[in-house]
Amino acid sequence: MKPAIVDGNLLKLPENIARRLRGRRVQIMETKEGILLKPTGDVIAEARGFLKGRGFTTRDYVEQKRADKELEE
Repeated sequence: MKPAIVDGNLLKLPENIARRLRGRRVQIMETKEGILLKPTGDVIAEARGFLKGRGFTTRDYVEQKRADKELEE
């Protein structure tokens, strides 16, 4: 069976689940255990920028690794 993809806002679900799926596309698949609702989308694109504004840069990371290496010696 080919999975169907619908917008999460179109499904009548309990509020706590609907809140997590709001604005996302959901893939609906039938399994042995029942119906599976699986959010779809580009995980990389959704994760992009989640560390923005944290103040930890690549330069900070390199300096920290250099300091760790010096401590190991």
